[in-house]
Parts: sequence; C-alpha cells; structure tokens
Amino acid sequence: MIHVLAIITTKPGQRDKVLEIFRANVPAVHAEKGCIEYGATVDADGIGSVQTKFGPDTFVVVEKWESAETLKAHGASPHMAAYGAKTKEMLASRVIHVLSPA
Repeated sequence: MIHVLAIITTKPGQRDKVLEIFRANVPAVHAEKGCIEYGATVDADGIGSVQTKFGPDTFVVVEKWESAETLKAHGASPHMAAYGAKTKEMLASRVIHVLSPA
C-alpha cells in the first residue's frame, strides 16, 4: 500500500473555492482502480498546544492507494488534469509526500 499526504496551500482566501472543486472531483477518484482512501482534511479545532496548525489557506489530502502503479495512473488521469487546470491559478504551493508503511 502507498500513502500520500498532499499539502495544498491556496492563495489567501481561495481555500473554500479550491475545496469546492476538489470535492466535485472526489467521486471520480474514488471510482479509480486501487483507490482505498482519498479526502481533504483541515485543521481540527480545540486540540490545544500539542497541535501545529497548517492555517486557514491550507488543506491536506490524505490518500491510500493499493500500489505505486495505481497512484501513477491516478496522477495521469484526465479528471486530475482537469482539476489541476481549474485550480492552478488559485494555489500558492503544493507539496506531495508519498510514503510506504514502515
């Protein structure tokens, strides 16, 4: 299994719009072969000083894929290209961490 943490930081005030476009794309991703988990997360409230927040313009996509091959196919899919094109001008940065179980 492959785990992915995609840390997406939008330009100021753009997170809600990017998340709207992201959510519209989720059903297509869930239908992909090898998708185990795929969803957006934001900072939780009320956790206290133990938490380091990402902030109001950032969300993290938590993904699990059956294999590196299915992750690569996901990245090459037409719906991901369309999502990227729609959101490109609204993003400040995108950092992708691809991990395997220890």
